[in-house]
Amino acid sequence: MATLDIEAIFAAALDIQLNSEKCISFTFFPSGVSIKFPTTRRLAEFLDVPHYYVLPYFAMMEQEALVTRAERVGIMTTTKGTRKLIGLMAQRYRRESEELLGPVIFQEIVHRIESGS
Repeated sequence: MATLDIEAIFAAALDIQLNSEKCISFTFFPSGVSIKFPTTRRLAEFLDVPHYYVLPYFAMMEQEALVTRAERVGIMTTTKGTRKLIGLMAQRYRRESEELLGPVIFQEIVHRIESGS
């Protein structure tokens, strides 16, 4: 069983999106960017843990203002969570991010997050 913490969940989300599904969903709005997380069930399956193991971490992530959950919409990053996820993409998943998004689009997203717009 994998070590479970917020960092592991963020890394698992990117592994699923960039390596397994080859699909990541961004929402752009005037004050920032939001990224859709995989479902809690998908993350639990990927991490090889029971579903109920990941749920407390999402409660913590909500308390830390990293994600927001909406009924029938899913889990989306907040501005703080987007910065964390994009930072991880730039540090640990740059190659995969650039392969999926293209280097120009990925750099524009990184720039937008870093500039706070």
